[in-house]
Amino acid sequence: MKTYNLAFKYRIYPNETQANTINQTFGCIRLVYSRFLAQRKELYETEKKSVTYNTQAKELVPLKFELPFLKEVDSIALQQSLKNLETAYKNFFQKRTIKKS
Repeated sequence: MKTYNLAFKYRIYPNETQANTINQTFGCIRLVYSRFLAQRKELYETEKKSVTYNTQAKELVPLKFELPFLKEVDSIALQQSLKNLETAYKNFFQKRTIKKS
């Protein structure tokens, strides 16, 4: 029996409001990722310790009060950026990163 792998390509054409929402979400994701990455780097450099995803997820709530525009985007996207950071950090310390030449 033959198996086939099928793929579908989709292209979306968001209107102006949707495009603004998408751009705002990506901007907030970058901000959260960068801010918590800097926190992890600083803690590792000073104390040789690391923070977990759960700790940083709890810190995300007060950050939303400090930066109210974070409340306007999807909270799941912000949490996923923290999970991506956790994965990247684990991969780095387990030597599973790709070296650029």
